Amino acid sequence: MMSLASFQGHAQDLLASQAPVDKRMKAVDTLSLRRLIVKENMENPSADLYNGWDNKYAHRATELPETYRIDLRGFCMPTPSRVVTSNFGYRARWGRQHKGLDIKVYIGDTIRAAFSGKVRIVRYEAGGYGKYVVIRHNNGLETIYGHLSKQLVSEDQEVRAGEPIGLGGNTGRSTGSHLHFETRLCGVALNPALMFDFRNQDVTGDYFVFNRSSYERESEEATRERGMVGNGGYTAEQVRGSKSNANSGEGSSEMEKLYHKVSAGETIASIAKRRGVTVEQICRLNHLTPSTKVRPGMILRYS
Repeated sequence: MMSLASFQGHAQDLLASQAPVDKRMKAVDTLSLRRLIVKENMENPSADLYNGWDNKYAHRATELPETYRIDLRGFCMPTPSRVVTSNFGYRARWGRQHKGLDIKVYIGDTIRAAFSGKVRIVRYEAGGYGKYVVIRHNNGLETIYGHLSKQLVSEDQEVRAGEPIGLGGNTGRSTGSHLHFETRLCGVALNPALMFDFRNQDVTGDYFVFNRSSYERESEEATRERGMVGNGGYTAEQVRGSKSNANSGEGSSEMEKLYHKVSAGETIASIAKRRGVTVEQICRLNHLTPSTKVRPGMILRYS
């Protein structure tokens, strides 16, 4: 018959032998859980914020959280252009809100995914976005890229930050080639200038913490700091972020190129007079004729 001491020793041996097994099983369970989370994020990014996956609507607003931290690490600027041609916010001329930032790009310029995620919508809207792409990201944001000339991705496709998703264009309700860029949380448009600094080609920090109570004030401050500079006089460096060209010896002539943003009521002749150049020069540089009607928002090269 086994003594009490022998029994206790045997039990301790069993527990000791079982401990590594339990530890290994726990590690396996943790690994399986991680894989499951990754799989779910791929199938439906930010599922904790969004009820489902819908390919019909660019945005449907739901209740915003009181506060939410958005991870901005691992980003890519959608375009190297540094020129903001229209700010986020109310447009008196149209009597409605402008839900994103307009960034000057040319037809055919590469547009890239701002963060890794999954493409939710690839559609065409004649009276609005034109050819556009919507991507949902694991940080909770959805980004929208509008007025593209071509879409390079398909719905339900997984993309990495920096991957080409379209080409710059002038489709839909647009007055000139540009990228309309939106950042939305739970379908609600947030000012992209809170997170993206196009002039400096960077994000505003590792994280952006959305607070419902302070959002309006912070949005106004972001527009003042990182919004549209003003009308006209853009250099090629600002338009294309060509600082690298200057460093490589290509920049001397490139830096002399200047641009003018058209305001309401302006004509090619009035712009030429204002900038001290000829109508013929503006037409030649922009492939226009003297009778071409320019529209507000267009950006013309004049030098």
